[in-house]
Amino acid sequence: MAKQESVDDVLKDWHDAVNMSGSELKRWLDTDESKSVGDTGGEGESTGHREGRLILELQGKRKDDLDDEDVKAMRRVVGYVHRHLAQGGPEHDKEHSKWRYSLMNWGHDPLKQR
Repeated sequence: MAKQESVDDVLKDWHDAVNMSGSELKRWLDTDESKSVGDTGGEGESTGHREGRLILELQGKRKDDLDDEDVKAMRRVVGYVHRHLAQGGPEHDKEHSKWRYSLMNWGHDPLKQR
């Protein structure tokens, strides 16, 4: 059986995956481009946009304040970002692509330099 991943491991992966600051993500989520991508499942807001709002909440928490649901959500975000990055995005105009916009809803700007 695999060893349970520690909260510290999840936080490290989280900080690697979520490269947008809270203020950057908040500004992004208010744009039409942010709202234009993702599956809404028949609802008004896409899954990615809803996750972006959750990421903002998680960014405001200290490690000691994280509960099991928070850690589960962080793992989900890390998994999504890794899977999406593995796709590589479009060959041309990544800057204005739905691929990038979707990743940004999940707190990761693939064009941002660390």
